[in-house]
Amino acid sequence: MRSYNQFCPVAKAAELFCERWTPLIIRDLAAGATRFSELRRGVPLMSPALLSRRLKQLAEEGVIDRRKLESGRGYSYHLTESGAEFAPLVAGLAFWGQRWSRRQLAENEVDLGLLIWSLERSVDPSAFGKPRAVVRLELTDQSASKRLWWFVNHADGCELCLEDPGYDVDLFLACTLPDIIYITRGDLSVTRAISDDRLEVHGASSVRKALRKWLNLSPIAGVKSRKRASATA
Repeated sequence: MRSYNQFCPVAKAAELFCERWTPLIIRDLAAGATRFSELRRGVPLMSPALLSRRLKQLAEEGVIDRRKLESGRGYSYHLTESGAEFAPLVAGLAFWGQRWSRRQLAENEVDLGLLIWSLERSVDPSAFGKPRAVVRLELTDQSASKRLWWFVNHADGCELCLEDPGYDVDLFLACTLPDIIYITRGDLSVTRAISDDRLEVHGASSVRKALRKWLNLSPIAGVKSRKRASATA
């Protein structure tokens, strides 16, 4: 961990918090991720070795608590009291980024894995009012192996399926990967996406009406951009 060589508390906190990847790890822990595999999905460009090392460092600094799993293999990770105090800082960064840094997605920001993981953990599985409801998402600009995704919603949560689970599909969605990112980020409303033929939605009327509730967009998505000449969607 690099030091600013200052006694200032801002410098001391920044040495820890501003280390690359750390805010994203705290972001995901604050959102409920506890397993190494879950944290890996939130930082796909971070090597497993570096993530393991960073988690150990954060534990040594008292920011997270590493708990041995009952199976005896591996750990679960949880924010401590001091770590939880970083969560509002992460939220503040998110609101600032939404307000001042929004723009057209760069090619290297169109991340399929991060989008799917974000949907899986954030949707509201109870939105349809059914014991089980299946949403099929077709990403029309992706290759055949990455084109179709199924989300099985039930009382215990939302389960992502990489292959057809064999249940009747209640809601069919079709759009490009950038457009579903724009929708989840709040740059493109569901209504506009449908009216502009950028999102196809098929299913019973009651199920279609529940789409917005199912997406369960973060309050951050409602923050309006104040970036001049912003071109986002």
